[in-house]
Amino acid sequence: MSDIEPRLPVSGGAVLGFFGRLFSRLLRKRWFWILAGIFLVAWILPSACSTYVPPNMVGVLQVNFGDNDRKGIRPDAENRGPGTHFVATGIERLHLMPTDLQVVNFSDSSSEMSIQARTAPSIKIQTNDGYNVQLDVTVLYRLKQPAKVLQESGSERACEDRLVIPRADRILRKSLGELNSEEFYQGPRRIEKSKLAHDDLAAELAPFGIEVEAVLVRRYVYDERYQQLIEGRKIKDQTVFLRQAEAKSAIEQRKRDTAIAEGRATTDVELSRGRAEVQKLGSQADLYRRTKAAEGKLLVELAEAKGTQLENAALQGAGSENMVGLKMADVLKGVRAIVLSSDGKDGTNPLDLQTTLRKFEVK
Repeated sequence: MSDIEPRLPVSGGAVLGFFGRLFSRLLRKRWFWILAGIFLVAWILPSACSTYVPPNMVGVLQVNFGDNDRKGIRPDAENRGPGTHFVATGIERLHLMPTDLQVVNFSDSSSEMSIQARTAPSIKIQTNDGYNVQLDVTVLYRLKQPAKVLQESGSERACEDRLVIPRADRILRKSLGELNSEEFYQGPRRIEKSKLAHDDLAAELAPFGIEVEAVLVRRYVYDERYQQLIEGRKIKDQTVFLRQAEAKSAIEQRKRDTAIAEGRATTDVELSRGRAEVQKLGSQADLYRRTKAAEGKLLVELAEAKGTQLENAALQGAGSENMVGLKMADVLKGVRAIVLSSDGKDGTNPLDLQTTLRKFEVK
C-alpha cells in the first residue's frame, strides 16, 4: 500500500464554515470596527457633502439653519455654476435649475408627448360670435433669475404648473377670444393677437424672473358646426372668385383678340401701302427708263439722220461721181469672173477706163 493517503474533496459547507469562524473572530476585535468606521466615513462623506451641477443647469443655494439674514434661498449672485460643489449636509442644499431654453406644449395630441418638453392640455377658446376653437400652442421661455423663480414656485419644475401654464392659458383665451370666427380664420388679426398675448405673458412673468422667448400658435381647430359653415362659405367665395376670374379672363382675352386684329389690320395696311409704294416706284422707274430710252433713241435717230444728211450732202458735192464708182467697185469685190460682151455698141472693154466710168455714170 502507498504511504500517501488520497485527499478528500473540500465541500462548500466547510469553506463557508471557515469564513464564518474568521468573521466572528474579527467582530470581536476593536481595530476591525475602527477600520470599518474609517472606510464608511471616507466613502459616504464626499457623496453626502457634494452636489454635481450639470452644464445646462445652475445650482441655487438654500441655507436651512442660521440667522434670519442668512437663512433661506440665497440670491442669484450666490448661484453655483456647472461642476461639483461642497454642500454642508443638512445645513445647505443646492436646487438644480435649468438655464437653457424651456418648452411647454399645449396640445392634446399623443405625438406631442416628449421627455424634453412639458405637455399641457390644448387651449380652448370661445370667439366673440360664440364658436369654439381649440389651439395647439408652444411657449418658449428661460429662467433668467433662478433664485427668484424658486422663491415664487417652491420647487425646481413647479414654476410651469404655478406660473407659466395658468397664465399662458388665461392670456391666450383672453386675447384670442376677442376675435370673431372670420377674423380668426383669415390670419392677420390672429397673428396680431398672438403677438399681443406674447407681450402680455412676458410682462406678467418678468417679475418672477422668467423671460418669455416666443408664443407660437401652431394649430387651430374649429368646432364641427362652424367648420361645416365656413367650408361651405369658402366654397361659395371661391366659386365667386372663380367666376370673377373667368370674366376677367374673358375680358382680357377679348382685349387680346382685339389687339391681335388691330395689329393684323395695321400690318395689312402697311403691307398694302408698301406694295403701293413699290408699284409707284416701279412705275416711276419704268417711266424714267422709257423716257430716257426714248430720249436716247431720239438722239440716236437724230444723229443718224444728221449723218445721213451729211452723207447725202457729201455725195452731192464734188467728187461724188468718184464715190459712186468706188461703191460700185466695192460691189464687185469678191467677184472672181464676170463674163461681158466686148463687141457691139454695149460691149465692154475693161481696158477702156473712160467707157467704164461712163457706164457708172461718173462724170
